[in-house]
Amino acid sequence: MSDLDSSDSESVDSDTQLQQDFSSGKLKPGLNVALPASIEKHYINDVAGMKCKLEELKSNLDWIERLDTTSDPAPAQPGTDIQGGDDIHNDFRREMLFYRQAQATVLTAIPKLHKMGIKTKRPEDYFAQMAKTDDHMKRVRERLLHKQLSIEKSEKAKKLRELRKYGKKVQQEVLLKRQKDKKEMMEAVKKYRKGQKNKLDFLDDLDKPASKQQGGKQKDKKEFRSNKKREYKNKKFGFGGQKKRGKQNTSDSARDMSDFNPRVNQKRPGQKVKKTTQNRPGKSRRQNIKNRKR
Repeated sequence: MSDLDSSDSESVDSDTQLQQDFSSGKLKPGLNVALPASIEKHYINDVAGMKCKLEELKSNLDWIERLDTTSDPAPAQPGTDIQGGDDIHNDFRREMLFYRQAQATVLTAIPKLHKMGIKTKRPEDYFAQMAKTDDHMKRVRERLLHKQLSIEKSEKAKKLRELRKYGKKVQQEVLLKRQKDKKEMMEAVKKYRKGQKNKLDFLDDLDKPASKQQGGKQKDKKEFRSNKKREYKNKKFGFGGQKKRGKQNTSDSARDMSDFNPRVNQKRPGQKVKKTTQNRPGKSRRQNIKNRKR
């Protein structure tokens, strides 16, 4: 930045010095010209000179080689606003004047070409050489193909970004739902501990699958498994009633003889009964047996 500032200041000083030298007359004549304050423009309409130049430019070729035609503009259509005159400063009227003059020229030139036996329409089997070479067109095709591939890649990347955003959104919704379910479960457990709830219905939600499976058979199997699991837990732990002394005999169970089989342990005539009872070994012997197993 300092170099730029110094160069600018030097250019300003040099311009000022040149102005002072020019005003004092130190500069040589011819290098600098003082222009007057106002210059009047003189327009010269040299008609004779222009016609002479036109004669020089003219060539003595046939009309078929020159194809130049001079004609007045075609008449304007009735009802238009250009019939009142042709103003050259009006863009629309000027363009319409060009159009009418071209229309009149075509109406004059085409019949003249037909009289000379020259066709004015392109034949169907017309073949023209291309202005551009095959190598150039090959590069153009490669350029277009490269551009198309880049557009397809950008569209594919855009779709992938959208899918990732959608996947993240779904993942966030799943996490929020899990947190909500966990919070509701904890609140239900707290209410149950405080005695505000008498049933453990909120535990049924734990047995349900986290994501829904398609198909009725899979859904029926999962419901069957969850019901079996629920029944087993209910049978094992009960419904919140008394859990102690669950296997203790009562007066009713003591009088219940439905499981008694009189044939069991009954001695048949002539049958020898084996004695299954054995004396318990002493303490020292039991200790020796334990040491052997170790």
